Amino acid sequence: MLKHRVILLITWLAGINAFAQPHQWSLSSPDKKYTVAIEQRREKDGKKQLYYRVNYEGKAAVLESELGVLIENQLFESAMGIENDPGEQWFENLDFRKTSERAVSSSWKPVYGERSTVKENFSELTLHFTKFEQVNELAEGNLGTSYDKRRSYEAQVIFRAYNEGIAFAYHFPETKNGAFLHITGEQTSFTFPAGTVAYHERWAQGPYHLLPLSGWKDESERPLTLKLENGLYVALLEARMTDYSRGKFKLAAENRLQVSLYDNLNVTTPYTTPWRVIMAGHTAGELLQNNDLVLNLNDANAIKNTDWIQPGKVIRSGLTTKDAKACVDFAVQRNLQYVHLDAGWYGPEMKVSSDASQVAENRDINMPEIVQYARERGIGVFLYINQRALTQQIDTLFPLLRKWGISGVKFGFVHVGSNRWTVWLHEAVKKAAEHHLMVDIHDEYRPTGFSRTYPNLLTQEGIHGNEEMPDATHNTILPFTRFLAGAGDYTICYYNPRIKTTHAHQLALAAVYYSPLQFMYWYDNPSLYRGEPEIEFFDRVKTVWDDTKVLNGEIGQYATVARRSGEEWFVGCIGNNDGQNLSFDLSFLENGKSYIAKTYTDDETVPTRTKVKVQSFLVNSSTELKLVLTKSGGAAIHLVPATESDINTFKKKIQKNLQL
Repeated sequence: MLKHRVILLITWLAGINAFAQPHQWSLSSPDKKYTVAIEQRREKDGKKQLYYRVNYEGKAAVLESELGVLIENQLFESAMGIENDPGEQWFENLDFRKTSERAVSSSWKPVYGERSTVKENFSELTLHFTKFEQVNELAEGNLGTSYDKRRSYEAQVIFRAYNEGIAFAYHFPETKNGAFLHITGEQTSFTFPAGTVAYHERWAQGPYHLLPLSGWKDESERPLTLKLENGLYVALLEARMTDYSRGKFKLAAENRLQVSLYDNLNVTTPYTTPWRVIMAGHTAGELLQNNDLVLNLNDANAIKNTDWIQPGKVIRSGLTTKDAKACVDFAVQRNLQYVHLDAGWYGPEMKVSSDASQVAENRDINMPEIVQYARERGIGVFLYINQRALTQQIDTLFPLLRKWGISGVKFGFVHVGSNRWTVWLHEAVKKAAEHHLMVDIHDEYRPTGFSRTYPNLLTQEGIHGNEEMPDATHNTILPFTRFLAGAGDYTICYYNPRIKTTHAHQLALAAVYYSPLQFMYWYDNPSLYRGEPEIEFFDRVKTVWDDTKVLNGEIGQYATVARRSGEEWFVGCIGNNDGQNLSFDLSFLENGKSYIAKTYTDDETVPTRTKVKVQSFLVNSSTELKLVLTKSGGAAIHLVPATESDINTFKKKIQKNLQL
């Protein structure tokens, strides 16, 4: 009897020790700048909960925050006789089993991008857990099967630490019983120090508002960029969201955000959730410089032959054959690659009766004639198609468009958010690839890196762009918020009188904003061009790049980005509504080599309606440029290696510092 009491006492003491000792793990990025600490501990109510926190160079980027997925399998559990604590979250009381680790140090070459080579270096830690649930014997005849007394599920939390940021996802391995999961939300949260402010945006095509982490009336879009009082900039993003419900960020408590899903979803194991991503930097520019992180968290290119995927510049045409041919001619003259026919070419796009397999009877559009005319001149054609028609006709429509010789499709008014339409949309991109069609997704869709896997998805809207005529301050917010997620179809305008920026600002956007399919003249037409010399910058600028450098930037104030194609560099600098005095050096240029810098700046004394001054200078890597940006202004710069003849011509003009 005494022996049994001793055994019971030892067991009870061991239970106390297990209760008191939390599980703790840590992970660091290869360069040691990021550290993440994870812990599972028992709370006062006796339940075990997972937490994490993130530091960047010794400063708190995210304070202790919860981890977990909210799962409710009530109908399934009732049928199976599973008993659960009604007050318990699924991710509580997981039994830790083991860890697994790996490190990757490699690089890959995208079909196109902001850089010709992307580094992919990270340390990975996977935490393996088991979830046990009590199962009662089924009544005779109930489903004709009996089950074990305890059912087990496996759950994993995968953490990756890159030099560019931290990412984590939840994985549910395949089970013997073919389990499915009804996901209703996430416990995933992000807690920040007092005084943190965020660039809140309620919807993907809306304006930004700088708000404290208190008193929010609605959710905020992702990416969400925040400024901490310790000097850090932090961005919260989502990656590889192709078969899930869109996540936004809601205020769960003061200074604490939580992932808020659009809707519930049912998944079958094995299943991995999208990545939750945290980036940090001492400057806003560091965030933009490291935005390849989102692509790295997606699967490799799944398209074997990508020769047909050709990024380029595009002009939107009027909806007549005459207009389309005029745009083709303009595209040839101005080094554009595509002409686009927008909404209305096939009829009432919002109606069930819409039919995108033929041109509307009331339109003077000869599609075969337009496509042939364009093809003979090396120009491709994009067509707008609303999701209503795509949903009804996609399997017959895409083969037909390829037969017509169409280069790509702009998906219009797509449904976003729900798991159902998220899956549909990404499957539609895959189907487009089967028929060699490039894609531009408009309206609320925001990228999470799928262009790495299916690079026929060139770009997407999900942006408060020039269709809405935003001001210059809004434009200086975008590089450090929306463009952290990937390419944005901003639809640049130039001649339209409603633009709220200078023309040099508009020129600069082509270098500051990244979009492999770049609309250059959204509300314009060829007749508006009257020989303005600065248009040559649009003629020469590229849409994809071998290298990208963020030279400076402050959210809502200014941004300067330099991009290289071959030996050429294109620099865009934009300021806010108030104007800026900026300077930056050209140290990104090759040492020992001289370059011709052609500059495009605002100048009211220039005798053209656009008031853009064009100048040329001889520069090198030690040159410093000083810019005086007017209100809502900007500057564009094109740099090419100088020949000996160029150097002789400019010998007397070379300067250490240039003020423009």
